[in-house]
Amino acid sequence: MRKALMTLCALAFAAPALAQDEVGITPDMMSVTVETANGPVEIMRNQDTSATVGAFWQQTSRPCPNFCIQPMVPAPGVTPVGELEVLEFLQSGDAILVDGRIRPQYEEGTIPGAISVPYTEAADRLGDLGCEVDFDGWICEGDLPNVVLFCNGPWCGQSPTAARRMIEAGFPAENLYYYRGGMQNWNMLGLTVMPGGAS
Repeated sequence: MRKALMTLCALAFAAPALAQDEVGITPDMMSVTVETANGPVEIMRNQDTSATVGAFWQQTSRPCPNFCIQPMVPAPGVTPVGELEVLEFLQSGDAILVDGRIRPQYEEGTIPGAISVPYTEAADRLGDLGCEVDFDGWICEGDLPNVVLFCNGPWCGQSPTAARRMIEAGFPAENLYYYRGGMQNWNMLGLTVMPGGAS
C-alpha cells in the first residue's frame, strides 16, 4: 500500500512537469506570426525557464512625478487592453500598434509591428491615421483605424498623454485602445522584442 501511494505521489508531481516542456502564450497558442513592414515576425515567449528581465524593467519605485501610476483608462472612451488583445490586433491587422515613447526608447526595443509616434508628436500626426488637415486642426471622420497605444509600463505617462492629445485634436476616443502594461509587462512575460525600425 505504501509503495502504491508513493508511486501515485511521484506520478502526480511528474505529470505537471511533463505538460510544461514549452513556454506558451496560452495553453492553445505557442506563438503568433504578425506581418510587419519588413516581413513576417514570430512573437513567442522566451523558452529559457530561468530567464529574467533586465535591471531597467525590474525597477519598482520611480519618483512621482514624472513616473506616477497611470489609470487603466487614460481618457473617457478609451478601452484598456492586455497582451492577448494586442496579439489579436496584430494578427488580424484590425489596429495600428503605436509606441508612444520617445524615439530612442523605440529604437532600443519595441513590440514587433509597432510604429513610432512619440507622445510629443501624436496630435500632429493624425494624418497618418486617416484624419484630414483643416484650417482649425483636424477632421477625423469616416472609417478611421483602431489605434493601440503603449509605452514603458503602468508608471509611464507617454502613451496616456498621447491619447489625451489625440482626442483633444479630434481623434475619436472610441478608436483608441490603451495597453497600460506596455514594455514592462511585455518584457516580464518574455515576449519577443525587436529594435524599432526593424519591424
